[in-house]
Amino acid sequence: MATFRRDTSGFTVREGRETLQVEAWGDNSVRVRSTLGPCITETPGSALTEPGPAQFSVEISDDRARMRNGDLVVEVSSQDDSSFLGFPPLLRFFGSTGEELFSESVPHFSAPPQRRYAPAGGDLSRCEVTFDAFPGERIYGLGQHQHGLLDQKGAVIELIQRNTEVCIPFALSNRGYGFFWNMAGVGRVELGTNRTRWVADGARQIDYWVTAGSSPAEIVSRYTKMTGLSPMLPQWASGFWQCKLRYRSQHELLEVAREHKRRGLPLAVIVVDYFHWTRQGEWRFDPSEWPDPQAMVDELRELGVELMVSIWPTVNPDSVNYAEMDRRGLLVGSARALPLHLPFWDKVNKGPAFVRYYDATNPEAREYIWAKVTDGYGRYGIRTFWLDACEPEMRPEDPEDALYYLGPGMAVQNVYPREHARGFAEGLRASGEDDVLLLCRSAWAGSQRYGAAVWSGDTDSTFEALAAQIPAGLNIAISGIPWWTTDIGGFKGGDPSSPYFRELVVRWFQFGVFCPLFRLHGVREPDPLVGSEQTGGPNEVWSFGDEAYGIIREQLAVRERLRPYVMAQMAAAAATGVPPMRALFLEFPNETPAWEVRDEFMFGPDILVAPVTVYGERARDVYLPEGASWLDAWTGAPVKGNGWTTAEAPLERIPVYLRQGGALNTLSSGERGQSRGRPDIDVLATEGPTWLGPA
Repeated sequence: MATFRRDTSGFTVREGRETLQVEAWGDNSVRVRSTLGPCITETPGSALTEPGPAQFSVEISDDRARMRNGDLVVEVSSQDDSSFLGFPPLLRFFGSTGEELFSESVPHFSAPPQRRYAPAGGDLSRCEVTFDAFPGERIYGLGQHQHGLLDQKGAVIELIQRNTEVCIPFALSNRGYGFFWNMAGVGRVELGTNRTRWVADGARQIDYWVTAGSSPAEIVSRYTKMTGLSPMLPQWASGFWQCKLRYRSQHELLEVAREHKRRGLPLAVIVVDYFHWTRQGEWRFDPSEWPDPQAMVDELRELGVELMVSIWPTVNPDSVNYAEMDRRGLLVGSARALPLHLPFWDKVNKGPAFVRYYDATNPEAREYIWAKVTDGYGRYGIRTFWLDACEPEMRPEDPEDALYYLGPGMAVQNVYPREHARGFAEGLRASGEDDVLLLCRSAWAGSQRYGAAVWSGDTDSTFEALAAQIPAGLNIAISGIPWWTTDIGGFKGGDPSSPYFRELVVRWFQFGVFCPLFRLHGVREPDPLVGSEQTGGPNEVWSFGDEAYGIIREQLAVRERLRPYVMAQMAAAAATGVPPMRALFLEFPNETPAWEVRDEFMFGPDILVAPVTVYGERARDVYLPEGASWLDAWTGAPVKGNGWTTAEAPLERIPVYLRQGGALNTLSSGERGQSRGRPDIDVLATEGPTWLGPA
């Protein structure tokens, strides 16, 4: 027989060995935790910030408890025959008008209950929760994945970090709620047509958070505020980033920056990629290749360019720091095998070295790494870092074996990239640096509050990969990460001399202009080398032939004009959590096609972007939402009629539209010339197209 008791923040239900706690946790939101253990505890790696006071009400009776917190109502009631069948009380969630948002599934009479706990070793359990599914429900978010889906209903999503696959277990439903699985262990979510099931392979308790709202943007904002808003993007980061795998020396990198300036091309950031170090785990420049880092930084600053340096979280046993880190317990441990995490090339080694990951969940380890980074890079004024391979990328993938300061890998491993970024962000802020930006290959819920920008990893250089980046970027934006980018041109497989790749890089640049961060990177063919000698083919904007270069120059100019608008959207993201790159339904939730279109997006509230993702395509279908009037961004001409239209897409440009009356076209032509640089009037025009303005 269940017992229901009111608490200061909600209510607790006990039946048999299970304790279930429901708490008001922010406006219109609740946190649900349950366990077979002795008590409810704080979940390792929890992403939820403190909720603050909430106005809620609780009603308790013999067989149920009901709480209202703003627009969200949660009810827990005993099931029929629960004492005979052993079923725990059932949770249901309702909106403000009484409509059911979602509910736990009533179990089959001979099946396990809707909340399940199976022994998983030690004090961990394999935990599951099963919910009913609804016809027509759509699910968005869940981090970044390469399956090409925007609506992920019907998919099975593994909850684990991998290169190109970012696990952030927040789901946004078109039924008016958001659901966050606040558990950093590995598992999966099954978004079936008949059931939704969340699974944690190893945990001490079930922990999730639910919010309701009147619009999808409101739900995303609430979730992002609860897991932490991003800081303001540094101004210098809104321009063009140049990178390749890899510049092998200080001279080679500086020549690229100088050439940008000689050609009159904008350049905001240039990147030193991996193997610039002496060994992995020493976090310093190899003086034979980078003889005077201070002079390099000083020259780049004079050119108006920020230097970013790649940092790997791996430690070579031959490095000068390995023995101390191992002795002090600063490395990820192993439950049953030798702690050899990744066979990878390194300086000096003739073949791959078996490197280990440092333990980013250990505060002492984070402080140790930051001290080394400060000595190796910070003393030159370098203040922004590329945190590569931070999933962590272990081979074989075996979280059951990994032991972290925070707990067993099965229960905590997904939080690694967030804690890795945390160490750098806290170190930078403690040193007096206000502008924190870290480029990361992985993230977890709350990474955004540490200035983590995420890129989509080592993608292929194909049009299919380009197409997959659009829903990947839209879903990670819904998952709380406003700073996102890709390797323009894809990471691997591109031949700069081939017509296919030259068209691909042009189309990817045209997409990248309207991404939150605008960044070229990749390893180009021919690339016969591996390891520390690897450099790849040319990957500068002038490397892809004259036709492509002319178009790319125009895209660089467009981004420069857009930078004030970009910064205005970043300010909005820092204040509200609504991302710059938006699925159409975040702006137009009442239009059914807006929930279905996965190859267009809004860049802020006023720009609609329709990338071209098919080789040889020179026209494409575009959906223009009915809730606004639109201007062609390249001519300023009003578009006649909304809804579906076929748009011309010559190689020189992709279809882009401005919301009529929006911030980008509110001034008359006479006022524009006096107002360049202000975020409320910036324009997209380059040489050729006319300035934009009202019809």
